[in-house]
Amino acid sequence: MNSNDILRRLRYALNLTDGQVAKAIAHTGGESNPAQVRRWLLREDDNGFLELSDAGLCRFLDGLIIEKRGPRPDGSTPEPLEFLPTNEVLKKLRIALALRDDEVLDVFERAEFVVTKAELGSFFRKEGQRNFSKCPEQVLRKFIQGLGKGRDDNE
Repeated sequence: MNSNDILRRLRYALNLTDGQVAKAIAHTGGESNPAQVRRWLLREDDNGFLELSDAGLCRFLDGLIIEKRGPRPDGSTPEPLEFLPTNEVLKKLRIALALRDDEVLDVFERAEFVVTKAELGSFFRKEGQRNFSKCPEQVLRKFIQGLGKGRDDNE
């Protein structure tokens, strides 16, 4: 799953407009507009497709955190990561949506996917820590799917 796929899935799951995605990126000092966002959301074989870098996706996720939780107390914005592992995407979504462990597990349950509390904890540990586990793409995909199912239930 590349950055474009993740953005496409998140935009749908969180029910965001192209303008809202561009606005989130602007919170981090990144430059974007709805037309550019539309090009990121196209399929790879569509005319006008524009590849989204990991740093661009990181800017969107950091902007989403600022949008949902407010800016950092010191007013700084984090530097975007050049390589964005699935663990970081999961962490940033958890922070942006202010989800506790049990709420994250509920999201997986909505996607009809079983993740244990220990497994979940291993995804949020620092790489190199003894109990760290790399988050498989399927886990991230199911998490985003569960976010969308929660939205569908509320409409």
